[in-house]
Amino acid sequence: MAVPRNRTSNARKNARRSHHAKKPKHLGLCSNCGTPRPSHRLCPSCGHYNNRVVIKQEEQE
Repeated sequence: MAVPRNRTSNARKNARRSHHAKKPKHLGLCSNCGTPRPSHRLCPSCGHYNNRVVIKQEEQE
């Protein structure tokens, strides 16, 4: 079994973990209505994807 020769210092340990922070989600704009939506996902407000209607939305009164 492998045993580390020396203890890893806190600075070295934290420098290694510097890339583990969460990043904000990247949102693109819908080509039909312009609302922000995740990329490669159906637009939740108008139901369009790739310039096509995938889900028909009911007209709200």
